[in-house]
Amino acid sequence: MIDYNQIPSPCFVLDEARLRSNLTLIKSVKDRAGVEIIMAFKAFAMWRAFPIIKEYISYTTASSLAEARLAHEEMGSLAHTYAPVYTDKEFPQIMNCSSHISFNSLAQFERFYPQTRQAEHAISCGLRVNPEFSEVETDLYNPCAPGSRLGIVASQLPAVLPDGVEGLHFHTLCESTSFDLENTLREVERKFGCYFSQIKWLNMGGGHLMTRKDYDVEHLIALLKGFKDRYSHLQIILEPGAAFVWQTGELVATVQDVVENHGITTAMLDVSFACHMPDCLEMPYKPAILGATDAVEGKRAYRLGGNSCLSGDYYGDWSFEHDLQVADRIVFLDMIHYTMVKTTMFNGVSHPAIGIWTKNNEFKLIKEFGYEDYRDRMS
Repeated sequence: MIDYNQIPSPCFVLDEARLRSNLTLIKSVKDRAGVEIIMAFKAFAMWRAFPIIKEYISYTTASSLAEARLAHEEMGSLAHTYAPVYTDKEFPQIMNCSSHISFNSLAQFERFYPQTRQAEHAISCGLRVNPEFSEVETDLYNPCAPGSRLGIVASQLPAVLPDGVEGLHFHTLCESTSFDLENTLREVERKFGCYFSQIKWLNMGGGHLMTRKDYDVEHLIALLKGFKDRYSHLQIILEPGAAFVWQTGELVATVQDVVENHGITTAMLDVSFACHMPDCLEMPYKPAILGATDAVEGKRAYRLGGNSCLSGDYYGDWSFEHDLQVADRIVFLDMIHYTMVKTTMFNGVSHPAIGIWTKNNEFKLIKEFGYEDYRDRMS
């Protein structure tokens, strides 16, 4: 149990014990299903935690040059890389850091594949395909929405894949269930199964939220085993992101002021929804807060206000166990996946600090941010 009084404010704090619990489950699925499960940096890139992660998994997936370098330099392994577009400037460096590279279009494959044959190490190339099916309801996170720029639809592929294509990659899920994957696989097999005899691997993308309490892990394992029985020659790859750090840490903040306007009470914090929790405004997504509930009739309700000057930098409403006062701690739950990697320094607002609550019940400060970080970014 984290002692939040020991945590500086504001601060993202990762709980090592909860992280290890998730990693144990993921490794169990990997071993029992006989598949490769790799971690997606798009959801979690806190490289100071990589020594822990490497005890359980060996590989990661990247979506940019920076992520590919992080895999190579800090994780110590070559990345499985997919980006919507590659550039002439960055592709040679991406090759140096990648064991697998997936291309978003046939044109990108034809443009860059010849370079991979000149790489110092073997690179397995693949194509991202779009099965035109997804049960993700929020369009912002639906890669298969009509007109999507992501992936090649079946009608655009030739009967025989181009020489050099060794794998296919699809991504249709977002915090989804094994039953959502089952429905997706049905469409993938129907539209792209004719190509399975031509490839060596199939990457099933991310969004497999197998560490969520209500996730049916046994169904996932049976589903993957059944698929492998049908296509025994294929290496199966899953690349979840959020599942690795689902409910493993918090964002700790502090009330700095309480203001009222037209009957609305706002607790002003030392964090920002716009800068530090953008999903709350984009989706919108209302985070859970320790010791708080949705607004209750007859109880004082609070908006929470961010510390940027954006008018819409607030979210609410919540009711707390007591009236909020200056210096009260506000602990936003489950803020390690995606939230940390999306922070910005808009308005010159600093990132929250980053720390780990170790398995020995001690707080380890990893990084604090200040003016120099803002200045360097703006240079």
